[in-house]
Amino acid sequence: MKKIFKIIVYTISIAIGATVLYFLSAIILSRIPVQGDKNNLTEIPIYISTNGMHTDFVFPIKTEEIDWSNEIKFADIKSKDSLQKYIAIGWGDKGFFLDVPDWDHVKFSIAFKAAFGLSTTAIHTTYLKKVTEDDQCKKIMISKTQYKKLVEYIQRNFKRDSNGDIIHIKTDKTYGATDSFYEAKGSYNFLFTCNTWANSGLKYAGMKACLWTPFQQGIFNLY
Repeated sequence: MKKIFKIIVYTISIAIGATVLYFLSAIILSRIPVQGDKNNLTEIPIYISTNGMHTDFVFPIKTEEIDWSNEIKFADIKSKDSLQKYIAIGWGDKGFFLDVPDWDHVKFSIAFKAAFGLSTTAIHTTYLKKVTEDDQCKKIMISKTQYKKLVEYIQRNFKRDSNGDIIHIKTDKTYGATDSFYEAKGSYNFLFTCNTWANSGLKYAGMKACLWTPFQQGIFNLY
């Protein structure tokens, strides 16, 4: 019994230590900025938004660089409403997106699979008629070059069919009348979360970013 008790105490101690190390690393590394390309022009307005846990990019639907509606079809949303001006795009664990209505209903099985990269991923998009700047939505002016890089980063994270088209996930589990889900590449885990993905996009585009962050606070502290 003593041996079993020691093993249990040892296991719990390791789990607590690993958890403390994880959160300390998140706090420290998220406060170390990676500076983006300097002297870039401020040509295109984009936004970063959060629901308190998850970071989305928000873009004008149509610019010289891209018309997002060419791939993310208005026909894929319940309302079919094409009178939209912006699109929010985020990446994450497919199980969380489709099977967790809110944080009060998180199932252990879904959380476990997400934490350890045992499930697939999806890209969630939402069409918007307007964007309101506040503590949860920050406007960023970037150059056309940075925007092209950010678009490239997002586009290469969509899974595509044999025709090169993005794969729409047909489901009734959308959050509203103007959002939709698509199959995505990559593996979500506790080291590479939805916010890490967004932060990696900022790095790829040559924008200011955190050295590493699994949480949205790191990104929003920079902007």
